[in-house]
Amino acid sequence: MHILLMGPPGAGKGTQAANLVTEFGIPHISTGDMFRAAVKEGTELGKQAKACMDAGKLVPDEVTIGIVRERLAKDDCKKGFILDGFPRTVEQADALDGIMKDLGLSITRVLNINVPAEDLIERAVGRRICKKCGATYHVKFHPSKAEGVCDACGGELYQRADDSAETMKNRLAVYEDSTRPLIEYYKKAGVYTEVDGRQAIDAVTKGLVEALKS
Repeated sequence: MHILLMGPPGAGKGTQAANLVTEFGIPHISTGDMFRAAVKEGTELGKQAKACMDAGKLVPDEVTIGIVRERLAKDDCKKGFILDGFPRTVEQADALDGIMKDLGLSITRVLNINVPAEDLIERAVGRRICKKCGATYHVKFHPSKAEGVCDACGGELYQRADDSAETMKNRLAVYEDSTRPLIEYYKKAGVYTEVDGRQAIDAVTKGLVEALKS
């Protein structure tokens, strides 16, 4: 089972990927994890990626694609994988098609967790993190018992700088410009399914699993 997981920032991809790993026993592979692993292993592509990241530059497509190729060829991906964060553009999707073809594989399903922009902004602006243990709360959806205090360890809760409405609007605009065309790309390929990410976590998971088993 070879799954692509899509969705805007804050849609809950990490949570749902973890649930799908439990359900199907295949690895969750994110772009960040791939880069970190390649850098740690000291591969040639990893060194190139590190040089770009250290200089504060975007990692070029050819390096990213090479790292994806190396990762998907590893033994733990033989039974399948959940790919998250790649592709981000139609050009990368074309490259992924080539990688899959070379490996004798094909995309089983592209799952898009869809959440409207206004909901994502509300989620971000209300998020609070514990400075001490990292637990996550939300002022509306999952408040702590005492305002500003972590239930688990008593640490101080704070709002991350990038959880502002303005930052979230900018991130969503970038997502719309670069990633939205992928929806049409995978619709044409006949492998696209959209799940409403506004539902409860368990309901979203159920929708994703049903899409994969249908």
